[in-house]
Amino acid sequence: QVVESCVAAAGYSVGEFAALVFAGALGFAEALYAVKVRAEAMQKASEAVPSGMLSVIGRREANYKFACLEARKHCESLGIENPICEISNYLFPDSRVIAGHLQALEFLQENARKYYFTRTKMLPVSGAFHTRLMEPAVEPLAEVLKSIEIQKPLVCVYSNVDGKKYMHSKHIQKLLAKQVVSPVMWEQTMHSVYERKQGTEFPYTYEVGPGNQLGAVLKKCNLKAWKQYSHVDALEDEEAAET
Repeated sequence: QVVESCVAAAGYSVGEFAALVFAGALGFAEALYAVKVRAEAMQKASEAVPSGMLSVIGRREANYKFACLEARKHCESLGIENPICEISNYLFPDSRVIAGHLQALEFLQENARKYYFTRTKMLPVSGAFHTRLMEPAVEPLAEVLKSIEIQKPLVCVYSNVDGKKYMHSKHIQKLLAKQVVSPVMWEQTMHSVYERKQGTEFPYTYEVGPGNQLGAVLKKCNLKAWKQYSHVDALEDEEAAET
């Protein structure tokens, strides 16, 4: 009943492929193949440069872009050419993920207080995903997306690249490739999904899969929408069926 009455879907980073499969825009097998090519190409790009991702929670006065600029200048002083340090994920108000050269991220951790960062934590990933360091991964993914059939989604699917609804199949093809080197606009997506006239009820929201991080993010972005949120762990259902 929930699936039949669903009005919108969104997926975080690689989860966007799952959202598009759910919405009937991509076939499951084709999407899985595209994800495999994407993962291998991103891994190869990661191995080219020592890079990573830093989760940051800042105070209201934190200026993330200025902090990234100073971190890049620091890298240049170390002799690194064209250093990368930029926002790769907009999570919720006062929380970002910054990604780029490891030296830049170390600089930000050491100078956290100066930039009004209250907490910094390196993420257990091998590269600076959703930054220009992933440029070599764009072409292999774009080629695969050209070769598979993409339909117009049956329900609205929101893009990570701009937080807006996908309009047609060519739009999906273009933005899924661009997503690899673009920041994940998750906070902006949450605002788009739940924008409604005052007094209008919020829809039920289901997070499907392991963990409930997106629910935690929704709570920070929109408390009223979060009150209608529930988590569905697919693995629990399978285990229950087996026993």
